[in-house]
Amino acid sequence: MVTVAALPAPGGGRRVNKPHVARYHPLMFKNLPPATRALLLANIGVFLIQYFTGDLLLNLFALWPASSPMFQPWQLVSYAFLHSGLTHILFNMIALYMFGAALEQWFGTQRFCVYYFVCVMAAAGAQLAVTAAMHSDSPTLGASGGIFGLLLAFAWYFPRQRIMLLIPPIPMPAWLFVLAYGLLELVLGVTGSMADVAHFAHLGGMLGGAGMILFWRATDRPGRHPR
Repeated sequence: MVTVAALPAPGGGRRVNKPHVARYHPLMFKNLPPATRALLLANIGVFLIQYFTGDLLLNLFALWPASSPMFQPWQLVSYAFLHSGLTHILFNMIALYMFGAALEQWFGTQRFCVYYFVCVMAAAGAQLAVTAAMHSDSPTLGASGGIFGLLLAFAWYFPRQRIMLLIPPIPMPAWLFVLAYGLLELVLGVTGSMADVAHFAHLGGMLGGAGMILFWRATDRPGRHPR
């Protein structure tokens, strides 16, 4: 888990109008940007439905391998609203709360939604490729692909923002945190460690986010915020 303080200007330059992660407090949930708030409510609501319905939602909305008769196109998005347990959803929602609110303020709501769901679908594509190569028949679920995309964007636009890890309590700049995390996911994925975690889906979410940012940088008119 991580904590972050108020944001500097991207790249450490002069201060500009921008989000401040530290302003958000649990009692101010209603003041969160609309898309971040909606995603939090949707994920929590679906998790509660999962609790009472068992595997019913998993059969319909988890991301099943493309070769499985259970696979459906909508699962490329719907899997990101399902979680395997309390710890799984807790850490994803904390990250969404902290980084999503800041990035929605930075991107604007429409662009934030496009970015988030591109990351979700890129993560799904990466996971489908991996499950096909490994001949796996297990479904995938969780918002982590979208969350890893948010981490990538945060480090991209605010690379010098210091992130404080709770375990261990070591501060580091956002760019270093995301680089280290991405390399760890790559190593774990290649070596097959923690096989129940979709490491390549996480990397797919980051790659999808990077691709979206580069696309915007190439196609936005000069001076459009953000670049």
